[in-house]
Amino acid sequence: MQAKAREVHVPPVLQDLRAGTAELHIALEKRLPFFSDTLDLRAFERLMRAYYGFYQPLEAALQDSGAIPADFDLVSRLKAPTLQRDLHALGANGGDFSLCRQLPAIDSAAACLGVLYVLEGATLGGQILRREIATRLSLGADNGAAFLDIYGAATGRRWRDFIEYLGSRPMDADEREAVVAAAHTTFSCFERWLESQEVLV
Repeated sequence: MQAKAREVHVPPVLQDLRAGTAELHIALEKRLPFFSDTLDLRAFERLMRAYYGFYQPLEAALQDSGAIPADFDLVSRLKAPTLQRDLHALGANGGDFSLCRQLPAIDSAAACLGVLYVLEGATLGGQILRREIATRLSLGADNGAAFLDIYGAATGRRWRDFIEYLGSRPMDADEREAVVAAAHTTFSCFERWLESQEVLV
């Protein structure tokens, strides 16, 4: 007798997020220069400056929003401090970072979770980029590329924890729509920002 494949339950909010952001995600991924022949140490530093210029104000906005769910540990998931240390290791001058001012509106717990879906998903994707940058530029966690491996061996588990948290929250259709809208806007703002910093392919 054939064993029946175990059905994996995908929460409705995650289905909505995947459907609502897939196109933007793929489009942005194609324009990121991590696999470009022109990516050298200088270009990588400029790219990380641009990342910092988005993550720092966005994470500050999340912290200041008053909308983070009380049972969610945001502090352990902040990326800007690691980006700042990477930039220091890469020799960037700390005083002249441009910061993005066009950020997604964070006016509800649903909006927070939509923004975090993008940031946490990027952390998962960093695992592939980490290997590329280590091979090509000889950069790792101790000399300028810690951001790409910020959770280390816990990356997969922390992504699953986030997805489980997201799926376990009771949400009506309007809240799910707000999560997806915030994720959508986060992708759009990020791409526009990286474009303005002239770091995309």
